[in-house]
Amino acid sequence: MPLSFLDRLQLGPIVCDGAMGTQLYARGISYDQSFDELVVSRPELVLSVHRDYLDAGAEILETNSFGANRVRLAEFGLADNVILYNTRAVAIARQAVAESGRFAYVAGAVGPLGKGLTPFGPISPAEARAIFAEQIEALAHAGVDLLVLETFSSLAELVEAVKAARLVAPDLPLVAQMTFNEESVTVRGHTPADVVATLEPLGVDVLGANCSFGSQPMLAVMEAMASVASKPLSAQPNAGFPTIIDGRFMYLSSPAYMADYARQMVEGGVSIIGGCCGTTPEHIRALVEVARTARPRPRVPATVGPKPDTAGEAVEAQTHQPTGLERKLAEKFVVTVEVTPPRGFDVGRLLPSIMSLRKSGLIDAINVDDNPRATASLSALAMCSLVQTRVGIETVLHLACRTRNLIALHSELMGAHALGVRNVFVVMGDLPHVGDYPNASAVGDVTASGLMGLIKRFNQGEDMNGKPLGRRASFFVGCAFNLGADNLDKELKVLDRKVAAGADFILTQPVYDPETFFRVQRRLGAFPRPLLVGVMPLYNSRNAEFLHNEVPGIVIPDAVRARMREAGEAGGRAEGVRLSQEFLDAAHAHVNGAYIIPPFRRYDMVVEILEGLPWLRPPILEVVTSP
Repeated sequence: MPLSFLDRLQLGPIVCDGAMGTQLYARGISYDQSFDELVVSRPELVLSVHRDYLDAGAEILETNSFGANRVRLAEFGLADNVILYNTRAVAIARQAVAESGRFAYVAGAVGPLGKGLTPFGPISPAEARAIFAEQIEALAHAGVDLLVLETFSSLAELVEAVKAARLVAPDLPLVAQMTFNEESVTVRGHTPADVVATLEPLGVDVLGANCSFGSQPMLAVMEAMASVASKPLSAQPNAGFPTIIDGRFMYLSSPAYMADYARQMVEGGVSIIGGCCGTTPEHIRALVEVARTARPRPRVPATVGPKPDTAGEAVEAQTHQPTGLERKLAEKFVVTVEVTPPRGFDVGRLLPSIMSLRKSGLIDAINVDDNPRATASLSALAMCSLVQTRVGIETVLHLACRTRNLIALHSELMGAHALGVRNVFVVMGDLPHVGDYPNASAVGDVTASGLMGLIKRFNQGEDMNGKPLGRRASFFVGCAFNLGADNLDKELKVLDRKVAAGADFILTQPVYDPETFFRVQRRLGAFPRPLLVGVMPLYNSRNAEFLHNEVPGIVIPDAVRARMREAGEAGGRAEGVRLSQEFLDAAHAHVNGAYIIPPFRRYDMVVEILEGLPWLRPPILEVVTSP
């Protein structure tokens, strides 16, 4: 009778298989389709990969279930197939073992969800744990010998996966693996020692690393773990960096090269060796020879490679430099006006309109929209820079999370600060399918509150991973709030998250009924941050009906729409101006400012509305002279 997995682990190093995805790709499967679904549509293909690794001598086969969780499968419209795919993945691996005539342990492979946990993503820790539990329970019921949690870049997410495994499959041996960069830290800045200290108390049986980069950086991670870990270790590096040759991904580390470093890992105390991206049965065959001949040394304190020299990157000591908008919000009623960048290259007609707004003396800042309704237009950051340098008025950069990944957002913020754009209004952005490029990908790397947290890290002089930036930024960050939300309780909870993440001011969706505002004010008592209430003047009755019936988040009361109908086509514009003035008259004493969104780029309406508000201008002092 075969030994249990944990008993076998005590006898010496054991070899896991190599990359599944690389082998499927080599067999003609593209990376833009679900590999996990192949256990149903192409089971013989998955079976052939398992057979090749068994022939190479692997003692552990990982099921083809890395992405078979509800979140990743949803990207392909397959979210309801979690149990089916995981069950079939185990059955195919078992079939390969039975047909090979040799014994191997079947490991249930579980990868990350593909979307971040709050505040950096949309998934709460409790939701993540439930999603992992669904997949792990399916693997356990299908009869795996152990579980391998792998390729996690977020320690917090891996913790939830471990807790889920211990909840639904407490008796299964558990391997938990993180990914690290070349500096031996995770994407969130956790060291190997941090990972060990976090995971060992949770009851993992083996901990280690996989994927990451190649064998040499992996050796440094393993040395660091070995110096502090009491549990067995596992290492499954990539076959070096990928490159593209003739349109195909290729990995350059040879089997002999990987075997040399695997020997050093085994001698340093690593119990499981295997491969990740780019590895092949030939790599695994070389590792089997290492496991047969290498002998572990007693673990000794590791000498980890030198940390990057950051002496020249010390954060400058400096006091906070408030933006003009920040100063004005503490002193007066502030007015900002939204402009939408052109959909072509010509800004010649827009800049004069903005100049007219500035010359009115009634406008404090210009909000620059970021690809509204997912339409492709001139860069919002470029527009902000043009407005500030050519018109001479401060701007508020709208920054949408859905149109950029985390790397692009990082660079965009650094570019904004370098160009002197310091006010940032963070929004999720519209889904691409409603815009010019419906087949474009929506990016979910970070939520609005997560991006606010990143910006606040910049203000402390470091990036999201804790790396110094050389100086502190001075961003002033705004968040969105819908006063008329159908589910106000939910909207208020989201606002709490945004404020906790660092929001400095609030911009609301357009409001047309003062009671909508006062209802929320009575609920809160006071808003947690300075609030600029949204005002979108109505142009005519058709405009009012469109906004009310077709634009999410905008509710226009029956009485307001009736007034617009009664005004008729000729009087609609003037009635829209009066309605905006009446609303601001009622609300201005209770808010910090107005965020005006002119319809159809009718910027002249903004000035007309504001000129009709006598309280907006400072009183003219009468000079009394002595007789």
